[in-house]
Amino acid sequence: MFWPTLAFVCALAADVGIKDTVATNSSEGYPMTQTLAQLSEQMLEAARRAGADGADAIAVDGTSVSIEVRAGALEHAERAEGVDLGLRVFVGQRQACVSVSDTNADTISQMAQRAVAMAREAPEDPTCGLADTEQLAQEWDVAALELQDPNARPTPKKMEALALEAEAAALGVAGVSQVQGASAGYSDTEIYLATSNGFRGGYSRGGFSVSCAAIAGEGLKMERDYAGEARNHLADLPDAAGIGQQAGQRAVERIGATTPPTGAYPVLFDERISSSLIGHLVSGINGSAIVRGASWLSGDLGKPVLPKGLSLVENPFRPRIGGSRPFDGEGLPVALRDVVVDGVLQGWTLDLATARKLGMQSTGNASRGVSAPPSPSAGNLALTQGVDSRDDLIAKMGKGLLITSLIGATINPNTGDYSRGAAGFWVENGEITGPVNGCTIAGNLREMLMSIQPANDARAHLSRQVSSLLVEGLIIAGA
Repeated sequence: MFWPTLAFVCALAADVGIKDTVATNSSEGYPMTQTLAQLSEQMLEAARRAGADGADAIAVDGTSVSIEVRAGALEHAERAEGVDLGLRVFVGQRQACVSVSDTNADTISQMAQRAVAMAREAPEDPTCGLADTEQLAQEWDVAALELQDPNARPTPKKMEALALEAEAAALGVAGVSQVQGASAGYSDTEIYLATSNGFRGGYSRGGFSVSCAAIAGEGLKMERDYAGEARNHLADLPDAAGIGQQAGQRAVERIGATTPPTGAYPVLFDERISSSLIGHLVSGINGSAIVRGASWLSGDLGKPVLPKGLSLVENPFRPRIGGSRPFDGEGLPVALRDVVVDGVLQGWTLDLATARKLGMQSTGNASRGVSAPPSPSAGNLALTQGVDSRDDLIAKMGKGLLITSLIGATINPNTGDYSRGAAGFWVENGEITGPVNGCTIAGNLREMLMSIQPANDARAHLSRQVSSLLVEGLIIAGA
């Protein structure tokens, strides 16, 4: 995903009146009149004049509004706007990237000259370069992705009301002593990519969010938890009061936490955090890690990495989902991709450079910002769900740990050795007996992933749909 540099920030008054700000195209402060497409063409032309053999240009226009409340009053309000430009140039088999936040024509000319000068001093890289023309995406349907809510944006007062509603609901939960904070906000981002060999394309995406963090208990026995939701369309955002109530209930459930016993026990990764486990698999098959020889999965292409019957699929075409996109960061088409089928690893996640290094084809997974070359990154992922509910898996555990929160991480990327701090609930005789914290779980990712049992509780709106996962035989270091 492309993220803008938030170049203009203005603090808001207590009445949440936002002062309008605009991006500028010169140091004198004249309003920006060029479109992102025009700015991209200016960058490509400036690169050609500076002596580049080829180039690609990306322009990003971003706006965000964030409202935070505490103790029934406005705590912080912020609006940010900015246009960022990024230019990558090629001189022979050398490349360099330069980015700016000034759209003045002189600045664009200077950035191109600097980028070309840098490229001439860079080491040669035979795998860098633009896609072949026939590889470029030719058509796409941005409207079908529904990445941008077409309705008018809510006023700051409306966002403040949502945050206050979440806070009040959390405070209404018996046992909640205070709310650390509640927030609501939205963002809009427009992206345009152009290459010197003919690709032109752009799209917009937006998002809305509400979150709340509650504290339960008193003194040294206080416990904290949170809840939050984000959607591309405001109408899809859950009720703010429900979000606050969930935060409060989660905090109260943690009161009286103890330290679990030490030993080898089954561990159930709650759906809230289970995607992190699959995330380690995704990191291990990233082309950058494979090229460096820094992955515990380097020799596992075509081999089982998950239990038989489980598959992992990437789908960039899901409507109203944050990881969807019409083309990748190098202008290549995106596609439905089988990452794991029936437990067997099908391929790496590749951009052009990593694919060339490995003698393969890009999987259309290039991502980039304005200040660095593309790199491979996976988007929307869905893991096969099970038939059991989370409660069914708790009953099957007998005795073990249900994890709802992970803290820190020590992961060896070469061996897959895994160690993380954890908190959650202890299970005895298939039932939750009480909250626990202050423990560490440890194992090896290869063994962990080969033993997972998924529940059926993955949330459909998330970019990464991963249900609660039961893992056998992890080491718990507790009391």
